[in-house]
Amino acid sequence: MKWERRKSDKFEDRRGMSGGKKTLLGGGVVGIIALLLTMFGGETGQMIGTVLQQVQPAEQTASGTQTRELSEEEKTLGDFSEFAFDTNNETWTKIFAQNGLTYQEPGMVLFDDGVSTACGNASSAVGPFYCPADRKVYMDLRFFDELYNRFGAKEGNFAIAYVIAHEMGHHVQNLLGTNEKVRQAQQQTNQINANKLSVAQELQADFYAGVWAAHNQKWLESGDIEVAISAATAVGDDAIQRRVQGEVNPDSFTHGTSKQRVEWFMKGYQTKDISQGDTFSALLR
Repeated sequence: MKWERRKSDKFEDRRGMSGGKKTLLGGGVVGIIALLLTMFGGETGQMIGTVLQQVQPAEQTASGTQTRELSEEEKTLGDFSEFAFDTNNETWTKIFAQNGLTYQEPGMVLFDDGVSTACGNASSAVGPFYCPADRKVYMDLRFFDELYNRFGAKEGNFAIAYVIAHEMGHHVQNLLGTNEKVRQAQQQTNQINANKLSVAQELQADFYAGVWAAHNQKWLESGDIEVAISAATAVGDDAIQRRVQGEVNPDSFTHGTSKQRVEWFMKGYQTKDISQGDTFSALLR
């Protein structure tokens, strides 16, 4: 993906710093299982809380203390993330205005290892997430090493852009009241239907990511959409379950199959129309 340097006062790069009360799940099997169970799964703050209740936070450290210098590669990835974040805000500001609505920009935080949020303390093992309580997207960019090396997704900066756009899709849902409606509906139904609602919410975020991509054609390069499709395929519930436990249990899906995730991303990309993103009727009828 082509890009240019952008600056946003809503973007924070806390990498290389200690700060806040960190929850560290550790590496090895524990960290990987947590990653698998919560990948793209903490966006509403619900699954994050479940995971964080099971671990103890590390000792509190001084906020904002520089602990290491970022490499040039890390700096470049940070700059690209800020660009992707800024283009999402630019795109959704226009789309909201076209629909007679006012868009409110979220924040975005890059971090190492763990971070303190209004949704609780989170470790890198949670994966990228959106916290509706403070309206911020949180991401440890080392997540993409897992995505490429463990889950076989194609490498490319558009994978980062796709994930950021997916999380920004959850912010759009928060502004439109979708998050709250889903939460209330989940409290009034059984676990299987609650999972279906979660799947619909996640697929809609993929749809919104596709809409963002469609509105930013001038930045796309050959192969970018294939990179996004590869990333969406790698994090489908069926793909993850098959890799981790050797079998697939559709009733436990919370994010959608690889096929569904790709289809809804592509629907957003091809239609460019947010009115086409009703994943709830499609899944719950």
